[in-house]
Amino acid sequence: MTGFSAWFTSAWEGPLWAYIGPGAGFAAAGSLLVLLGTFLLAFGIILVWPLKAVARVVTRRGKGPAKVKRLVVLGLDGFDPGLAQRFAAEGRMPNFAKLAQQGCFHPLNTSLPSISPVAWSTFATGVDASRHNIYDFLTRDPCSYMPVLSSTETRQHARHLNLGLAKVPFGSKAVYKILQKSQPFWKLLGAQRVWSSILRVPITYPAQAFPNGTLLSGMCVPDIQGTQGSFSFYTTRERRAGTIGGQQFQIKVRAGRVQSNLKGPEGKDGRAMNCPFEIELDAQARQATIRIGRDSVRVGVREYTPWMTVPFDNCQGIARLYIQTWDEEHFELYVTPINIDPEKPALPISHPFVYSIYLAKTLGKFATLGLAEDTWALNERVIDEEAFLKQAWLIFEERKAQMFDALDKTPSGFVTCVFDTTDRISHMFYRYLEEDHPANLGKDRERYADVIPDLYAKMDDFLAEVQAKIGDDPDTVFMVISDHGFCSFRRGVNLNAWLRDEGYLVLQEGAETSGDWFEKVDWSRTRAFTLGLTGIFLNRQGRERQGIVAPGEEAQALAREIQGKLQALVDPASGQTIMNSVMLTEEVHNGPYADLAPEILIGYKRGYRHSWECATGSVTAEVFSDNTKSWSGDHCVDPTLVPGVFWCNRKINTDSPSLMDIAPTALDLFGVEIPGYMMGAPLFGERSRTTKGATQTVRDYRAHSPSDPPPSRTEEPV
Repeated sequence: MTGFSAWFTSAWEGPLWAYIGPGAGFAAAGSLLVLLGTFLLAFGIILVWPLKAVARVVTRRGKGPAKVKRLVVLGLDGFDPGLAQRFAAEGRMPNFAKLAQQGCFHPLNTSLPSISPVAWSTFATGVDASRHNIYDFLTRDPCSYMPVLSSTETRQHARHLNLGLAKVPFGSKAVYKILQKSQPFWKLLGAQRVWSSILRVPITYPAQAFPNGTLLSGMCVPDIQGTQGSFSFYTTRERRAGTIGGQQFQIKVRAGRVQSNLKGPEGKDGRAMNCPFEIELDAQARQATIRIGRDSVRVGVREYTPWMTVPFDNCQGIARLYIQTWDEEHFELYVTPINIDPEKPALPISHPFVYSIYLAKTLGKFATLGLAEDTWALNERVIDEEAFLKQAWLIFEERKAQMFDALDKTPSGFVTCVFDTTDRISHMFYRYLEEDHPANLGKDRERYADVIPDLYAKMDDFLAEVQAKIGDDPDTVFMVISDHGFCSFRRGVNLNAWLRDEGYLVLQEGAETSGDWFEKVDWSRTRAFTLGLTGIFLNRQGRERQGIVAPGEEAQALAREIQGKLQALVDPASGQTIMNSVMLTEEVHNGPYADLAPEILIGYKRGYRHSWECATGSVTAEVFSDNTKSWSGDHCVDPTLVPGVFWCNRKINTDSPSLMDIAPTALDLFGVEIPGYMMGAPLFGERSRTTKGATQTVRDYRAHSPSDPPPSRTEEPV
């Protein structure tokens, strides 16, 4: 998902941090001072030692003997158990088959809703969405009804000098806040002196400090403009009408040269800063020399540049450039979103702050954007499948090098790395698995038919590399997991249009449709609306600024009424109902943040999802539409239909593991006391821990939802 850019502004005026190492600006005054200083230091250590010993004892309370030396969790976002079993049966995944024989393989119960920010938050905290407060990528600002990121908030706060009688303003500072509640289990490990290396787990931005560990943030890290990924497209053709999810510029080739600018963040004058670039074309060699700032690189057509530094007045980013078209008539250049430079990070993308600098210095510059693979550029056909795949595998190789470095540096403790490649390729190439998919219309159907099968085979090869890196240490527990599985996305459903037709959402006089972000909605008469991909909000009094639905009985009755109608909603194209389940949040979640969530959670059948327009708060003329975009697979359906995967080199104590079980399992393996609020159970040993109730697990939510229809499902989980 890209293009949600309004949430992040003016962060570039905030403070930058730098590491000042030993000896920076310091010179010894002589041997006498050195000896004196050494003596005082030694004496100080002796005096402080008893206090440190006591502190060590206190901080290790709740720590028992560790059962393992190391736990390694390889995260393959979106890896699907059904597809894995299918391709394994075809002989494409022998290493995964061996791992299952050595230990086990099971589908992994995902989160409710089954969407990456929710699922990975559950992985990290061991609790459900109503306790970690993440229900979607987006939520609405109840004061304005405008979209905001669910996970992160960035604001400018004025600075003041307190003089007692008055406060004198002297500038401002940017404050970065993660909105995920509860706490990640690696923080609890660190408090007990267990080291953790955390790489690219989603919803870890801004990077939060924790003892005894390193972290590189994942999903929701912005680009240099503060968006979730805004590419640039330069073409000699006429500009396309409308928006393309990025920035487009019309250029000219003069005397074999192209000159233009890359767009950056806002400067002090409120205007976007620019960074000039130049391309010198060698038509005879079919090579181009690209210059940005001090960087210069020579590439051919359809070849990505290395990461190039993009300098602006008060910060710098990095980008890759790709010549998409170069013929006698036209020249077209694609530029990735300008990522935050990990070598000079303008935002807190790692912990400690110098960790991204270390990785960039030792392994080379790398993508830092949370949603790094540019799905939207392919959706809008700015780039093609070839360009997308090249980009995705470049990012994969960067991530692999980082994981291997973490394994080398973490001989004991916890290591995890999440790879997004599996998810992004599944989203964009799922149409090749179905000949009659609407997204195949007008597109290639043969050249990339084996991309997803090959993806699973490549992950099998990668598994062998990881296992070789880990070795045969019997004191290492190794898991491969995914946050959810996958299914086809064939038909979009605009529930805002359905709510309009049913009289729950009302437009302004004379309007039949509405643009993005509820452009023409009459809030004084609207009782329900949806934004994002997972649920329906009621326009409640006391919560939404113009709420008209009274909380309590009125809200409950309205939610049940909408629930009943949605359960009977039929797609006119097939004559079949489209919902596998429609859940009232208060009946499936009882945590402290359930009241901020959508009142109704939508569980589509396979093949259906919120339409693209519905996700952005638009009200279209029709409720149903074919999904013709390259983004042809998805998982925002009933969670029981898209479980994740779980492989382990040891057998576990259940046939139905859950994402919620990973956090308590990690704590238990290292002898750390499991907090009472966690909702899963350790996967090894006797399964004696009592979970917080089956209402909190996806696998059992229907049994505790009296308003759900009888369990006469048309589909069953994998």
